[in-house]
Amino acid sequence: MAYPRNISIADAIKAYGLPKNHRVHWSDARKADVVRAVRDRAISFPEARKRYLLSRTEFEQWENEFDGLLVKSDTLEKA
Repeated sequence: MAYPRNISIADAIKAYGLPKNHRVHWSDARKADVVRAVRDRAISFPEARKRYLLSRTEFEQWENEFDGLLVKSDTLEKA
């Protein structure tokens, strides 16, 4: 379990604004929210895979897209 014992998975999902299941339109923002939640250990990677029916490859693609958005954001801020 990645999240603290006193916080339920439902609370972690609400705190990060994550969808309850995989039946949503996966916008870049939603993908980024899931990546951020896993990286912040709000939810575990196995929980994200199970809840959102993700393969490891698909999640890695989401991470690459998220990292690209961060680089783009940093570049815009420096300009």
